[in-house]
Amino acid sequence: MRATRITLPELALVAGTRAALGAGLGLLLADRLSPDTRRAVGWTLFLVGVLSTIPLAFEVLGGNRLSAPEGQPAYAANG
Repeated sequence: MRATRITLPELALVAGTRAALGAGLGLLLADRLSPDTRRAVGWTLFLVGVLSTIPLAFEVLGGNRLSAPEGQPAYAANG
């Protein structure tokens, strides 16, 4: 199994983007706001969540941040 090390601020960013994505999706499916307002806010939150998750995922899952499996040496990627 591979483990990834992330800092607390990075974890907060990941959680925040996932929360925005979930809130946007929830608004798209809810019936409390007028349809036009709900759709505008929902899509905005959803897209902000998706677009901000992509670069964070690349940063967190980048090759040089992964620890090697137990018993195997860790090699740094030279790119």
